[in-house]
Amino acid sequence: MDHQNSAAMQSLNTELQQRHQQEQEEEEEEEEAISKSTKKGGLLTMPFIIVNESLEKVGSYGLMPNMILYLMKDYNLGFAKGNNILFFWSAAINFMPLLGAFLADSYLGRFLTIGFGSIATFLGMLLLWLTAMVPSTKPPACDQLHPETCRSPTAAQMAFLAVALSLMSIGAGGVRPCTLAFGADQIDRRDNPNNKRMLERFFGWYYASASFSVLIALTGIVYIQDHVGWKVGFGVPAGLMLFATVLFFAASSIYVKQKATKSLFSSFAQVAVAAFKNRKFPLPASPASTKWFYHKDSIFTQPSDKLRFLNKACVVKNPEQDIAGDGTAANPWSLCTVEQVEELKTLIKVIPIWSTGVMMSINVSQSSFPLLQAKSMDRHISSTFQIPAGSFGTFVIITIVIWVILYDRAILPLASKIRGKPVHFGVKSRMGAGLICSAMSMALSAIVENVRRRKAIAQGIVDDLDAVVDMSALWLIPQHCLNGLAEALNAIGQTEFYYSEFPKTMSSVASSLFGLGMAVANLLASAIMSTVDNVTSKGGKESWVSKNINKGHFEKYYWLLAILSVINVLYYVVCSWAYGPSVDQRRTAMDDGKISSNEDELSMLDARVKEEEGELHKVKGLEA
Repeated sequence: MDHQNSAAMQSLNTELQQRHQQEQEEEEEEEEAISKSTKKGGLLTMPFIIVNESLEKVGSYGLMPNMILYLMKDYNLGFAKGNNILFFWSAAINFMPLLGAFLADSYLGRFLTIGFGSIATFLGMLLLWLTAMVPSTKPPACDQLHPETCRSPTAAQMAFLAVALSLMSIGAGGVRPCTLAFGADQIDRRDNPNNKRMLERFFGWYYASASFSVLIALTGIVYIQDHVGWKVGFGVPAGLMLFATVLFFAASSIYVKQKATKSLFSSFAQVAVAAFKNRKFPLPASPASTKWFYHKDSIFTQPSDKLRFLNKACVVKNPEQDIAGDGTAANPWSLCTVEQVEELKTLIKVIPIWSTGVMMSINVSQSSFPLLQAKSMDRHISSTFQIPAGSFGTFVIITIVIWVILYDRAILPLASKIRGKPVHFGVKSRMGAGLICSAMSMALSAIVENVRRRKAIAQGIVDDLDAVVDMSALWLIPQHCLNGLAEALNAIGQTEFYYSEFPKTMSSVASSLFGLGMAVANLLASAIMSTVDNVTSKGGKESWVSKNINKGHFEKYYWLLAILSVINVLYYVVCSWAYGPSVDQRRTAMDDGKISSNEDELSMLDARVKEEEGELHKVKGLEA
């Protein structure tokens, strides 16, 4: 018996020792994993990430300005058809980041999405470079003395070009929506007291490098294309992108790689599906009914009365069947939270104001027209140096930078000093002012083009496509500056508006909406141009958007855009009035004592305002 007890005790001690040893090994493995994870990320990864994004922008932005000339001269395409190709390409570049963000958030994660995007961008640039290197990839050059013998590109040649442009669009969709967030993942350490400062530093370097990259693209790459040729002009961006891709993957072992999580886009789809499934189910009679489904920590306990048909998505029909044991929805495609419903409502409510920015984006996307204008004008600023025609877009960026600095450092402080208290110009006012500047830009473009064309006719150079009018191209700078001011006011205003109106959970949507507007604008710009080309060229007449800028009537096309822009301003006024006060307007009104917190409605926007008011009252109470 004693022997058996002794054996049992020995067996038990052995088992305990083994367990203790196993626990120690698990703790050591966990500590080692934590140690490894803490060594990853940090500022060391920033050059690899920022360089990748910067060189992608240098390549893609550097290819865009002169591309219309490449399509017209090397592919023998007319201006309207070539410009439509660029519109579709630009639309794809602006739309693909939405798809890229969805894939990164839901399936692939940011690292793989950026990696695949970088590879796709390089392959696209490589194929485009091959169109310049391999003669069989495009039609033979036209005989200037016998233009009627010009051959159009074959279907295979156009398909090769389309694949190159499509790959670059896919690449942009992988790199652009993820780089900023991926970089923030590397240095976002909540336990670090310098965390906020490191994030600010990263954001500053990111936006500075992005702006610098675009300037390099619009000057350096364009200059190479103009003076060295397409072979080098397309080869340099491809080489830079190859270097960026290799560099990005070389640092793979030191990146912090967050796993993919559920995407907000899936949440929107779930609300729509759940509302449709429950369309025949009656809504609770009382707004404060206990049948609404929400999480305990949510500030939304009941939905708003607006867009009531969506409220059916968050009604609990049978608690035992609809709600799982952990408090989540048993089937998220049949039951959603009140917060999910209100998020979708906020997006729907913003859409009318978002649509007003499309017209400004249409005007901004008309980059091919100023290029042809500049090419036909005297671009010399000295006897030996002239500004490349594709580099006039830099004045748009310069204007944006100057406005941001003046607004923050001079205009607001001066206005505050004059008024005697802090002054803030409402975001909706700035957006409206941007639309007005955009309309003025189109009107000014029409006036300058009218003068340029009259000079070309007077100098007898109408039929010479390469002739230069005796008129300085510096006359084009004001219209570019107005476009830059329009973007600085409206585009920045739009982004600020979305971020202020949406909760933090919708920040990815807020950052994507402007790009989506650009994509829609490119498609509409293509439709407008095709319509103008078809209508004005009937009966054998010269099209307004003719390949020969001197024979066409680009000034009339500009006037059409100016008229549409004025109509859009009026449309914006209506949408702004219908939307009601924004978050910044409510804050200003509360600060001035014009409204009280009791006037707030039960909507996402007002719930967030109430929450912020509560924090403000707590602070004031502590101070008192």
